[in-house]
Amino acid sequence: DQEGRIVFSNPASHRIWDGVGIEELGQYRGWRAETGEPIAPDQWPAVRAVRHGETTLNQLVRIQGSDGSEKTLLNSALPIRRADGEILGAIVLNQDVTEREASDAALRQSQEDLQHSRQLDAVGQLAGGIAHDFNNLLTGVLSYCDLLLQELGPGDPLRSDIEQIRHAGKRAAMLTRQLLAFSRRQILQPKVLSLNSVVEGLEPMLRRLLGTGVSLAVELDPALAPVMADPGQLEQVMVNLVVNARDAMPQGGQVTISTANRELDIAQAGGIPAGAYAVLTVRDTGVGMPPSTRARVFEPFFTTKEPGKGTGLGLSSVYGIVEQSGGRITVESAPGEGATFTIYLRRHAGPEGAQAKKEQRKVLPLGTETILLVEDETAVRNSARRLLERHGYTVLEARHGMDALRLLEESGRNVDLVLTDVVMPEMDGRELVQRLRAERPEHKVIYMSGYTEQAITSGGVLPPRTAFLEKPFTVDQLMRLVREVLDE
Repeated sequence: DQEGRIVFSNPASHRIWDGVGIEELGQYRGWRAETGEPIAPDQWPAVRAVRHGETTLNQLVRIQGSDGSEKTLLNSALPIRRADGEILGAIVLNQDVTEREASDAALRQSQEDLQHSRQLDAVGQLAGGIAHDFNNLLTGVLSYCDLLLQELGPGDPLRSDIEQIRHAGKRAAMLTRQLLAFSRRQILQPKVLSLNSVVEGLEPMLRRLLGTGVSLAVELDPALAPVMADPGQLEQVMVNLVVNARDAMPQGGQVTISTANRELDIAQAGGIPAGAYAVLTVRDTGVGMPPSTRARVFEPFFTTKEPGKGTGLGLSSVYGIVEQSGGRITVESAPGEGATFTIYLRRHAGPEGAQAKKEQRKVLPLGTETILLVEDETAVRNSARRLLERHGYTVLEARHGMDALRLLEESGRNVDLVLTDVVMPEMDGRELVQRLRAERPEHKVIYMSGYTEQAITSGGVLPPRTAFLEKPFTVDQLMRLVREVLDE
């Protein structure tokens, strides 16, 4: 009526407003749903209709009652007038659309997640292709550097120049490795492990990375469930996240690393299915991110740092590693409120495996076995052959799979190891190995490639008696892996 008192209300309206009149509307906090703008007590549609004769149709508002509960309403108010125009009261219509709005918001978020995922996949395919070609070039550069360094004496004036070339090649290789991580084309060596063990093993190094201005707090759940993941890749994830956190706190602050078990009854935003997870969280007290930055934070080459201060590949490689490991990663942040990165990995039903430590010999191992080398890039094939022969091995070389089969048939020789590229003309490395193992299943194989998607089988895991050598490789990596596979 004219006094703002409720003359009649149906049960649904009473449930929404608890039967309050316009004088009591101040006990409710309200916002315009589209803009988030607060609604002042004298701006509610019912008040404007009774006091000013204004009509409001289908205004979407959010309200918070005295008990803290929130609702989303479709709010309309129409004034009731006498024939002479005097306002007698108002008709106020409220429809509770809380569930509908939540469903619509979830659908919009799902659509945005799908679009973002497709964009990242497209960029990942491009990045993986670039990394493949670039890694072939770098393999030749690094291998020939190793050959030259073995020829030169310690005091040769050319030695420092070649070492500079080799150092630049290794830096370029690190960039391509990050591209491959983002594009989810790495070979994984998953083990049953505890995230707690990974954190504890890295903690001393992480404290050194953070320096004196940033403190590190570690909060580990002692009952944390194990996961199946590649420990080396998880270490890279943690290092990248902690370095990102450090850079977000130029004036100092705190990084908190925590672990927990988490059960999700329903799917969550970010494409996280329902299920049981072990969760790793890295939280900082840094400058935070606006929504526009947060939406692009996992894109390769996207960075807010000054030129020369970052490649924009750190967080994109984190995203790729987590996704390839079957997990999900989310980020929460706002300007001035720091950032929280949360990684969800499926729990594994089984005990944590023991981490074997390998002894690295300072002197590169030698051998006398026969190796079949299959590689279509001439520079890579020639340099790899010379490195292997220099360390005592007999090498049979072929340009592709068909060439290798002809060579073995014509020579009648047995080989102790097959060292083959993956992507080659006429017959690729996988088909070659399948044919060789059809006759001799115990064949030992090392795949080498700069584009690992072609080498992987299920989930990026290699079959038995098979190893993977990522291009570009050094003489040290090549010789140690060859010896390791032969000695198995």
